Amino acid sequence: MTIVERPNGGRRIAIICQLDGYANGVRPVQLHRFLEGRGHQVTLVDTSRLSRASAAPGVGAKLPSLRLGKLALYATEAAAAVLTRRWPIGRRCLSYYALLAEHRLRRAILTSIPAIDGADLVICETPHDVGVLSATSAHTMYDCPTPWADELWFEGRLTERQHRKLRRREAMIFDGVEYLSFHWDSYARYAVEHYGISGENLLTLNFGCTPSPLRARFSESPRVAYLGSLSSRFIDLPLLSRLTTLYPRIDVFGGPPPDPRLGLNYLGYASPDILRQYQIGLITCTGDPLRQNGFSSKHLEYLAYGLPVLVPEWRPNAITLGGSTGYTEATFRSTITMLGNAERWQRISDEAYTQARKLTWDQTLRPLDALLAEPSSRSRQPAPR
Repeated sequence: MTIVERPNGGRRIAIICQLDGYANGVRPVQLHRFLEGRGHQVTLVDTSRLSRASAAPGVGAKLPSLRLGKLALYATEAAAAVLTRRWPIGRRCLSYYALLAEHRLRRAILTSIPAIDGADLVICETPHDVGVLSATSAHTMYDCPTPWADELWFEGRLTERQHRKLRRREAMIFDGVEYLSFHWDSYARYAVEHYGISGENLLTLNFGCTPSPLRARFSESPRVAYLGSLSSRFIDLPLLSRLTTLYPRIDVFGGPPPDPRLGLNYLGYASPDILRQYQIGLITCTGDPLRQNGFSSKHLEYLAYGLPVLVPEWRPNAITLGGSTGYTEATFRSTITMLGNAERWQRISDEAYTQARKLTWDQTLRPLDALLAEPSSRSRQPAPR
């Protein structure tokens, strides 16, 4: 099977994604821009409101669709919210079944969408919707944010047995698609080592950034920014709270609003432009094996503004990026003091901005050119339904 070439040389490509206000929404938009710039016909299929009466913001985005499949998905999502978000036993034992139910319903709904049904290549950006890749005759690419089964396990949402089953299922998906990429190459290495996948279909397609023409400036009293989602356990909000106690000039932007008892200086949602007003970008994360090998998209946002980035020492791969410095709770305050020196701060800021210029979206997405220029030689394997 080859990717059909259209009269204008382009392909019809559908990108299945969830356009939120964070990294999940940035990458598919950049994929769309990059691919359309190469002459391809690209459609973004936003599934963030797949079960709702309307995909546009407003009343309809809160009400359920009256179509049978979407109504079933809405009911499943509502039941999962009640049973798994605030009830610890439900979170640990029932999340698996809710996720499988949502997975099957989403797959059935998405197969009927014309943009997917008529595509030459379908790219999926979210594990919630990856089941559709086994139901399309198009070429398939799974651009995986992070190995999902292990993420759910370390988030406390699976039993050991469920974790083993979901990991096997996910490994079949990884091996079953024609092209597999991750948002950072360290996740690809993790998947090969821990999931036992072949890796024959791997494509390096790292996250990118857009360097800002206006960079951050030095201050003798550095202000620290934390920018991003605050919804997951792996972010380690208790650690962020303890660091704020050590150095109170940390401002936190993102959502949802954190527990006030954490004592964070929470300032709500903000666009990345706010980073020009700061001198340091901060990353926090748990120390489990997945996050040790992990990556934070905010890291590149910080670099794009020339901010020196503080990264937990238990994430060694990320520390190798230019402009990045490792820290522990014991060294956190002294590390910030070190960055209060103008000459040292400017040197690390320059390293950060140089690194950002090496990781522009046009650079990191360039492997897609070769993928779409040549017909696929891999024959598809069935993925689990």
